[in-house]
Amino acid sequence: MAVGVALADFVPVMPGDPSVDSRRWLPLEADGIHDPTNPHLKELQQPADALSLLPPDYAGNQVHWPTAIEKGYINPRSTFSPTTKVVNFLDLDVMRKNTSIMPMVKFPHSKHTVWLDCANCHEQLFKSKAGATKINMWLILNGEKCGLCHGGVAFPPTECVRCHSVPRPASEYVTDDR
Repeated sequence: MAVGVALADFVPVMPGDPSVDSRRWLPLEADGIHDPTNPHLKELQQPADALSLLPPDYAGNQVHWPTAIEKGYINPRSTFSPTTKVVNFLDLDVMRKNTSIMPMVKFPHSKHTVWLDCANCHEQLFKSKAGATKINMWLILNGEKCGLCHGGVAFPPTECVRCHSVPRPASEYVTDDR
């Protein structure tokens, strides 16, 4: 942790005792992604050097990115495209109810548009019209739709309750009254 920065300064998002920072990152030479024989590898910043200064999380790359933005630790670019001039921030939650027996999914646009302009996802990955985009866990786990970021730079899709966070009304549960 950086000098003067304590875990208590962050929203407690880690299970167990939030005063203990047990996060660990593999060095680039051992992460299975970078070529350890590349002489230029030493020019890259090690994950622990960069990420340990940011708010902790218990999943994925172990950084709670929304808190990092809210607390001013980072100020990310909001577009991949250099031609995007105006960034559209949208504070709108979309409820996805077609989740079988799982809790419903509340998609918070605000957590996403603080990072990316709408044009980065709409209309290529997701259609703006409700119900026009086929989304399922098969696609997500294969790196499509939400899985394009979740599992790479955002928390992994194995953290089910982060998306499937809205309980179904009792009237929607199927019971076996035999």
